[in-house]
Formats: sequence, structure tokens, C-alpha cells
Amino acid sequence: MKQYTIAKLLNEAIKYNYGDKRRIAHLIKVHDYARTIGILEKIDPQDLFVLESAAILHDIGIKVCEEKYESCGGKLQEREGPKVALEILKKLDYDVSDIDRILFLIAHHHTYNEIDGIYYQILIEADFLVNLEEENSQIKTIENVYKKIFKTSSGKEICKNLFDLKMRG
Repeated sequence: MKQYTIAKLLNEAIKYNYGDKRRIAHLIKVHDYARTIGILEKIDPQDLFVLESAAILHDIGIKVCEEKYESCGGKLQEREGPKVALEILKKLDYDVSDIDRILFLIAHHHTYNEIDGIYYQILIEADFLVNLEEENSQIKTIENVYKKIFKTSSGKEICKNLFDLKMRG
């Protein structure tokens, strides 16, 4: 049942981003990395559900930010994203407790100094994996992000393999 809800949410996010192939591909990749890391880290199934939902919706505020501010900066996304996400989550009959946790993650997915939970950590790692790849980041940047951001063993392993990092730990 939870996977059906995730599929419906993914479909809603794709519809919301109608015609924007790059943004749709981004949210799918972040979701896939987050789900993979979450499963490999053996997080609780309920936390995995929240993580997957937040990963799908993490950038949902970009469209509003571009229309409202002509910018899609991270802090603006954190401000506007939860409002858009709330409507979608209500439409799909998410539980209030799950909604609160998902909205928190969306409202903090560009805040890296207060990471306080495994699903929060995994969302940040998944988003960085995709952003570093999409931005064709330099190896020095990737190594710095790896050292500062990545904490899960699965996220570290994926990052090393994806970017051919020769680092230890």
C-alpha cells in the first residue's frame, strides 16, 4: 500500500512539473538514490516512506519561487516548498504525522548544519549526488562535499563509485 502511495505521489510531482524534463528527471534520481541508501542503511519502513515522499517533493517549491521571486535559491525553496507540498500530500490522504515530517525535510533540505536524523541525512546525500553530477562538479568540489556532507556508509560508497573517488572512509 505504501509503495502505491509513493507511485501516486511521484505521478503528482511529474504532473506538477509538466513539460520540465530536467526537473522531473532530477526528482526521480533523488528519489532513487534516497530509496537505495535508505534500504541499504536498513532504516525503519515508516522512515523510508517519509524519506521517499520528501525526496520526491524536495524541490516542489522551485516553480513558485521562479514565478514569485524570479529566483529559485535554496532558502526560497525551503520557504515556498512546504506550502505546495502540503496541498499534494492532503490530496493523497497522507497522515498528519507523516505530513509534518515531510514538510520539515522540504523546509530544511538546503540546511546542512542542523541534520538531526537518518532520513534527513540521506535526503541531503541523495540530493548532493544528483546535483554534483548534473552540475558536472570538479573533483575537488566533490571531495570537499564528500568530507563535509556524507555520513552514511551507503551514501559514501555510492559517491565514491559514482565519481571515481580514491578516498578512504
